[in-house]
Amino acid sequence: MIQLTITKNEEKQRLDRFLKKYLRNAPLSHIYKLIRKDVKLNGRRAGIDTLLAEGDCVTISVSDEAADAFRARKPESKGKRQFRIAYEDERVLIVDKPFGLLTHGDRTEKKNTLANQVATYLAERGAYDPGGERTFAPAPVNRLDRNTTGLVIFGKTFGALQILNRMIRERGYISKYYLTIVCGEAEGDLILRDLMKKDARRNTVRVVAPRETACGTGGRLMETTARPLAVSKGFTLMEVELITGRTHQIRAHLAQAGHPVIGDPKYGNPRANLTIEKKYGLTTQFLHAHRIVFEKGEGELAHLEGLSALAPLPQQLERIKSELFDSGIEKVSNKIS
Repeated sequence: MIQLTITKNEEKQRLDRFLKKYLRNAPLSHIYKLIRKDVKLNGRRAGIDTLLAEGDCVTISVSDEAADAFRARKPESKGKRQFRIAYEDERVLIVDKPFGLLTHGDRTEKKNTLANQVATYLAERGAYDPGGERTFAPAPVNRLDRNTTGLVIFGKTFGALQILNRMIRERGYISKYYLTIVCGEAEGDLILRDLMKKDARRNTVRVVAPRETACGTGGRLMETTARPLAVSKGFTLMEVELITGRTHQIRAHLAQAGHPVIGDPKYGNPRANLTIEKKYGLTTQFLHAHRIVFEKGEGELAHLEGLSALAPLPQQLERIKSELFDSGIEKVSNKIS
């Protein structure tokens, strides 16, 4: 029999989700079977959706051998740290993700990811104990594509992670701004509000026409605003705010609006991309998450209200911006805020 006392980093989650993290290799069907027959919470049977509290005692009637098999963890990579720290306190870490690094692992790369690098960094500083934590690991609440650079927010405790996830989902808490260069000279602000559908096989999204939604094909709402900062030589430097956070949202939305992001191999303008590649060597999208503003705080993260985290453009993108626009930035906007 295994006895587990719920810690601060394990409270306020459902019993089934806690057990799925603890017995990470067990099928979900087996987790449900255990809860029905072999799991007790404070000496009593409990439902799968029972919320755990700090100090609760969970007992699991399984052999040590079975528990060890279900809990076996593959060694984590300790790759060289590639990110820069933009902000850190006891509960929150905001990092500047470089080009080419995945936020989470996928089928092509599971070890050298931003999440693993952050976990290693926090473990080395004593802010995270991977051996002592049974179900919790520091995790990001926003995600950037491999070749999009910039700011990613991590929760360092379970409580902070819960609050950050809620703040990201609900409007009025966190504003996320990106710098990009697009094709064409935009004449004013773009307020974009459309439905989109994802093509998982091609890993792309497309804007859904109203007639398609009327026929019942559905679609998810995406909202984007884009403010021109400078125009020059057939291009526009823009600051883009994500209102929703869909896959490839900025790239697909701006392309649909007639202003594709330069360098973008999926949604971009092939002729413009070729010109940019020949001149600057850029082979992927010019997109950088450069600013995050906490409009409001909440609970143990109330101190974040008013915080603004910044990430400078990577060297290659800064060179492209400078050569395309020089002092022309003042033509549209007095400053990049």
